[in-house]
Amino acid sequence: MPKIQSVSVCVARVPLDTVTSFATRTVSARDYCLVKVRSTDGVEGIGFCYAGSAGGDLCKVAVEELLAKKLIGQESLRVEGLWQDLYQESLLQGRAGSVMRAISILDTALWDLNARATKLPLHLYLGAHVTGTVPAYASGGYYLAGKTAKKLGDEMAGYVKAGFKAVKMKVGRLSPAEEEARVRAARDAIGPNVHLMLDANNAWSDVPTALQYLRRWEKYDPYWIEEPFGPDEIDLHARLAALTPIVVATGEIAYGRWYHKELMDKGGAEILQTDACVCGGITEWRRIAAMAAGYGVTVCPHWFHDAHAPLVAATPNARYVEFFPDDQVLNFRRLIDNQLKVKNGDLVLRQTPGLGFNFDEKAVRKYALNEVKPWTLIK
Repeated sequence: MPKIQSVSVCVARVPLDTVTSFATRTVSARDYCLVKVRSTDGVEGIGFCYAGSAGGDLCKVAVEELLAKKLIGQESLRVEGLWQDLYQESLLQGRAGSVMRAISILDTALWDLNARATKLPLHLYLGAHVTGTVPAYASGGYYLAGKTAKKLGDEMAGYVKAGFKAVKMKVGRLSPAEEEARVRAARDAIGPNVHLMLDANNAWSDVPTALQYLRRWEKYDPYWIEEPFGPDEIDLHARLAALTPIVVATGEIAYGRWYHKELMDKGGAEILQTDACVCGGITEWRRIAAMAAGYGVTVCPHWFHDAHAPLVAATPNARYVEFFPDDQVLNFRRLIDNQLKVKNGDLVLRQTPGLGFNFDEKAVRKYALNEVKPWTLIK
C-alpha cells in the first residue's frame, strides 16, 4: 500500500494586469497556496487554493507547521481518516478560513495522487455521472475604469457568441438606477434565452436595501442573485429568498457541512456555490453535495474551474462550472501547464490521470514569494 513520503508547499503571488473591482473591494494581485504530496511509489498529487489578495503565507504556515506532518508515513488511500486527522488537529486554530483552505488543498492533492496512481482521470476515479463535457457559464462583468453599460453588454454578448449559454456579471457597487442600467444592457445584449447570473459579492447588510436592487432586476429574469449578504448572515439570505422570485445562491466561502446544513435548513439558498478549495477539500465537497441532493438543492461550484469540472462531472445534482475565459481575474491559469478546452460553451473534461495538469515550475518560480527557494519540503 503506498504511503505518503513528503509534502511540498509554496505561495505564489500573481499580479492582475488591470486593477479590478467588485461590489465591496478592489484587487490588484492574487495569492495562491500550492502543495505537492508525494507517495513512496513516486506518484505526486497537487492541490491549491486562492489564499486572498494578500496573506498567502497564512495557508503555508498551516500546512507547514500544523498539518503536513500528520500525513507523512500514512497510507494515501486512507482519505477519510486523514481528513478527520487534519480537522481534529486544527480544532483550536481553524474550522474555517486559512486553516480550512490548507486542509482543502492537502485533501485535493490526496485525491489527485490516488487517481494518478490508478491512471484514471479524477472524474472517473470519483465515479462519473458524465464523461465527456460539463456545462459552464462565462464569468466576468467586473467593474473597470471607463467600462460603460454598453461595454459590459458587449462583453456579455461576446461570451454568448463564443458558445456560452450562461453568463455572469458583477452587481451592487453602484446606485440602484445605475445597476439597473447595467443589468438591462447585459440582458439586451445576450437576448432572452441565455441565463444571466448576478453576483453581489456581499454588497448589502439588510433586506430592504437588497430589495431596492432586486425589484428593479426581476423583469430582466436573472438566473440567480449571488452572495447578497455577508457569508454568516444566513437569516438575511433566508428572508430575502422568501421575498423575491430571484433564486438566491451562496456558499463560495462557506466551510464544512455544518454551515451548509444550517443554510439549507433555513432556506437561505437554492443553489450552493461550495468551493472544494475552501470548504474542506474534495472529501468535504462531496459530503456537502450529497447532503444538498437530499434537500433538492443544486450545486454550482465557485471559482477554480480546473478543480471543479471533474467534481461536477461526478455529481448528479451539480449543474454549472464557473469558467473564466481569460486570465485577467482568475490568473491561476498562469501557474499550470494544461488549460481546459471549451466546446460549444461546455468544458471538455481532461482524460489524463488525476486532475490532468501540473504546476508550471518556471511560472511558479517567477511568482513565488520566496524567489530563492519557492518550495518548502516537509518529510
